[in-house]
Amino acid sequence: MRRLLVYLVSIWFILISQPSLAAEKTLTIVHSNDLHSHFLGAPSNTAYSPSVTGDDDTLGGFARIATVIKTVKQSRKNSVLVFDSGDFMMGSLFHMLSRERSFELRLLSLMGYDAITLGNHEFDLKPNGLAQIITTAHRFRQIPPIVLSNVIFSQQSKKDDSLEKIFSQGMVKPYILLEKEGLRIGVFGLMGKNAAEVAPFASPVTFNDPAATAEKIVKTLRETEKADVVICLSHSGLGKNKKHSEDEILAREVGGIDIIISGHTHTKMKEPLRVNNTIIVQAWEYGKQLGVLDITYDNGQFALKNYQLVVIDDEIKGDAEISGQIEVFQNEINRQVLAKYDLTFRKIIAETNFDLNIKTEESNLGNLIADSIQWYTNKNEYNTADPATRVVASIISNGVIRDPIVKGKTGQIAVCDVFRAIPLGIGFDKAETMGYPLITIYIYPAELKKALEVLTSIYPLKGSDYFLQVSGVKFTYNPYRMIFDRITEIELGDDKNGYQILDYSESNPNLLRIGADIYNATFLKVIGDFTYHVLDIIPKDRHGNPVSDLKTMRVDSDKAESGIQELKEWHAVMEYIKSFPDTDGDGLPNVPDKYRNKLGRNVIQASLNPYKLLKRGTYVTWLAFSALLLGILFILTAGWFIIRKIAKH
Repeated sequence: MRRLLVYLVSIWFILISQPSLAAEKTLTIVHSNDLHSHFLGAPSNTAYSPSVTGDDDTLGGFARIATVIKTVKQSRKNSVLVFDSGDFMMGSLFHMLSRERSFELRLLSLMGYDAITLGNHEFDLKPNGLAQIITTAHRFRQIPPIVLSNVIFSQQSKKDDSLEKIFSQGMVKPYILLEKEGLRIGVFGLMGKNAAEVAPFASPVTFNDPAATAEKIVKTLRETEKADVVICLSHSGLGKNKKHSEDEILAREVGGIDIIISGHTHTKMKEPLRVNNTIIVQAWEYGKQLGVLDITYDNGQFALKNYQLVVIDDEIKGDAEISGQIEVFQNEINRQVLAKYDLTFRKIIAETNFDLNIKTEESNLGNLIADSIQWYTNKNEYNTADPATRVVASIISNGVIRDPIVKGKTGQIAVCDVFRAIPLGIGFDKAETMGYPLITIYIYPAELKKALEVLTSIYPLKGSDYFLQVSGVKFTYNPYRMIFDRITEIELGDDKNGYQILDYSESNPNLLRIGADIYNATFLKVIGDFTYHVLDIIPKDRHGNPVSDLKTMRVDSDKAESGIQELKEWHAVMEYIKSFPDTDGDGLPNVPDKYRNKLGRNVIQASLNPYKLLKRGTYVTWLAFSALLLGILFILTAGWFIIRKIAKH
């Protein structure tokens, strides 16, 4: 009995000397990313029915997300934190009033988000626009904490002063500290390198190196703020190539980050990544999934207890309060944005018998949008008595085409669903109205070839955003040819009247009028700067004079009015779709059957035939070929000397 008593006392001393057994703490984190103003789910707003379950195949929707957040909080006894890693804006009609009404931030606040960071698309409305969005949300007293650590404001330009003031007033902080379950939780935000690269309208704002910034912030959080857990909301992203997977690089280079909640790359994960001692998670796109992360903290040790990716589908009934608020916002869009176009949010403007998709190849939606640009610019600019005014081709990149237009159960196409396909941008008129304006420029045939080389040479290096969709032009290319010189044939024309081969040699002086949105035209203008000037393209007016300011080339939709009344890209697509014939007599235009499949506008002709590798090559090909010959000659000469020397011995 005495031995048993001694044994029990010993066990008791062991237990009380191990505080971890009694002090284990659990914390739950719910996370999202790249919501892009998709309040009503995807791929169809009109099919989305949050108040009823089991009747649609849409994914996402803020009301459903709110339900999941509430359910997670109710199902756990421990604290639950909710975070988003950026790009909560730009992707639906709702962002058209972001500056004036700040719908996105207000909803995130109502849904219970504890912290969010800014992505590249939050800068689409320029620094002043972002400042206005944040100020508006503060005015409504509906805004979650915002963190961003690596922003740099210009000391020379005043164009970012309003946003700098927002940061200096603490409306956006480099990091915040949250205290839950007796833990000090540090949360900070980062803009990734690629995200910064594709945020041209952030200028003059720039961004510091993410890893260098993270190292300083983590040190502050750990040593000064005594944080137990450090969480990074990173709008950097993940990639298949580990050498370029930014958030994996961040975890390798910077110690002390417990969790990276990733965004930007719209990555669909099956389970968390673990790099060194850091857990990395990302929840796809548009609120189609929500990540739920349960972690434990015990005696200074952090551990993953459980992880679940919740699919936000029609089995989840939406939160009534959030649904009601979105309905109010929708009515505001009707009154303040769409009324002047004689449109409404859910107005049916056409119907289709097939899905219109965007892919990293010639796609039917890409063809339709490129055709709409050419059609609408010609409708406003082409004078049949003046052939030089005709837009012969148009170009758009996949990066600005965001969503498919799906047939769904009814085949009907609504205004809101068309807009989500091509929603981005801001104008350069006095009011900086929403949506990219269309412009036209004149270039030489040799420069058109250079523009098309973006698809053959830039896209394989930089990713799907750089894949081009075209109208009025067909081309073939050989991927085995020298980079920047892979185009082998170009034809101009249309699907109705046929195509004619274009002489794209440097000696052809005939100017071609090309249509594009100002974002893509700007990229074509500067592409030479990062291709060692191999792909230099100089936009010109109809007389061949170089144009330095592309804003002067915007298409004017009403020449009777003073100034330029911008022709918006999204409206061009709407009008083009509305122009289709009604083939079934029901009063609605039908998407023509020609858009069901590819139209052969870009064709790969892969060949290692030496003649085809060199045929019509530019100086790039011949320089490479000459270097190859010299290399072979050097090897043969060196070999001859070595053989001769051996023979002498």
